[in-house]
Amino acid sequence: MNTTSVRPLRALGAATAALLLAGLLAACGGTAEPEPMVSATLSAPSDTASAGASASDTASPSGDVETLSYPGRTGATALELLLEADPSAEVTGEGENAFVTAIGGRAADDSKQEFWALSVDGEPAQVGAGTLETEDGQEITWTLETY
Repeated sequence: MNTTSVRPLRALGAATAALLLAGLLAACGGTAEPEPMVSATLSAPSDTASAGASASDTASPSGDVETLSYPGRTGATALELLLEADPSAEVTGEGENAFVTAIGGRAADDSKQEFWALSVDGEPAQVGAGTLETEDGQEITWTLETY
């Protein structure tokens, strides 16, 4: 076997591996501050028959969530923040075509004409969650509504 023809390939392979490793380490080891996690509030429907129930009660594990609120963050879309607040949220499509179908384990039921409505500071959003750029100080709210 002629080892002189293999040596350049080994050197090239080692150099490529070193560059790849350096790139990965540089991408992972940046000095940027980590982004804060989203603090969200899940709410279940209020039950007027039970004492002390209110619209701000925490959602039950049975998936009765009907409202989710979280603060906006400059540079992040409502969809990005939703997925940080509730990684189990279900979305069809992506980006500007994203459509939220479930939040907090509660899926919108087409047979009941339900959908997850997005609002900003109490006003209906004029664009979809994947397009809506949020800002610090805004309150982003998802509410299960009917049409």
